[in-house]
Amino acid sequence: MENCVFCRIVRGELPASKVFEDERTIAFMDLQSVNPGHVLVAVKPHRANLYELDDELAGAAFRTAARMARTVKKVTGCEGVTLVQANEKAGEQTLFHFHIHVVPRWEGDGAGLIWPVKNPPREALEEMAGLLRAGLQG
Repeated sequence: MENCVFCRIVRGELPASKVFEDERTIAFMDLQSVNPGHVLVAVKPHRANLYELDDELAGAAFRTAARMARTVKKVTGCEGVTLVQANEKAGEQTLFHFHIHVVPRWEGDGAGLIWPVKNPPREALEEMAGLLRAGLQG
């Protein structure tokens, strides 16, 4: 897409502090970093979200994310790493080009993942698992 910020980075039209690049993905520093070492992993072709990735491109994205997580851990000495990937407005996606945040974490760093736990009964879990298994078939 012509005006997509990440597409423009991939094409070299906008500056980015690149960490890694291969034929399918690019990793670069996040301008809005949560902690030092916060890296974004994006797929090179424009894909708005996870649903638009084929299995090969999804695999490439997560291979690069895993590689960046190991590197961030080694270089920063962080106590953990959080991967964040959002899809669609209701999923908190704000930039509509598939990417994964690789965020180094330390105890008490102020960043968190909080959602209201619903604790459904086992029967509800089994019912949803059955629906999802059926969805995989068709």
